[in-house]
Amino acid sequence: MNKEVEVRNLGIKDYKETWDYQENIFKETVDLKIKNRREGTEIPTRNYFLFVEHPHVYTLGKSGDAENLLISEKELKAKNATFYKINRGGDITYHGPGQIVGYPILDLDNFFTDIHKYLRLLEEAVILTLSEYGLKSERSPGETGVWLDVGTPFARKICAMGVRASRWVTMHGFALNVNADLGYFDNIIPCGIKGKAVTSLNVELGQKEINLEEVQEKLLKHFQELFQAELKYQ
Repeated sequence: MNKEVEVRNLGIKDYKETWDYQENIFKETVDLKIKNRREGTEIPTRNYFLFVEHPHVYTLGKSGDAENLLISEKELKAKNATFYKINRGGDITYHGPGQIVGYPILDLDNFFTDIHKYLRLLEEAVILTLSEYGLKSERSPGETGVWLDVGTPFARKICAMGVRASRWVTMHGFALNVNADLGYFDNIIPCGIKGKAVTSLNVELGQKEINLEEVQEKLLKHFQELFQAELKYQ
């Protein structure tokens, strides 16, 4: 089992370009697993953790409802935003500047073959990271992601999550609002959940801006511990 994870920070990158980049890595990994099984070889698969910031974009998961996008194509252009239907789980979400988007492309055969556990550990990495900033965040029953004030009228989501997996290889991941422009969430019903607010780390802390790299480092520290991974930086 190869527990080494290559960390790649892609900077600010177009959503479609990043999606294609993910798909190529994902396909290479799945193809190698198929080849190993067919030929009886044991060539180790590689694991990756991609960090990226996207220009304004809305993405709709394969089980999502397009009605949850509340603006027209013309209005999208006016807001310099794009829209894609994609192949992850979940409904609609927003990505944009000031948001940490993490795409772990892991062969779970290297760690554990349990998608439920995988999602819970990703959530836990975010929860532990936010606790370092004095925020108590948690899971909301039946709603993937990380929330504040669950079970109250003030419940608000700070991190969205949606993944795809095939042959225990993962792609897509999570989006943590750090310095996000929350106005862009007004154009959708986030994750298809009506009546729930969205928040960002800088808003919760009453600060103009939080250092993104610092948050990434904390996330990776907790990810490494939870997954017992060995991080390798590109």
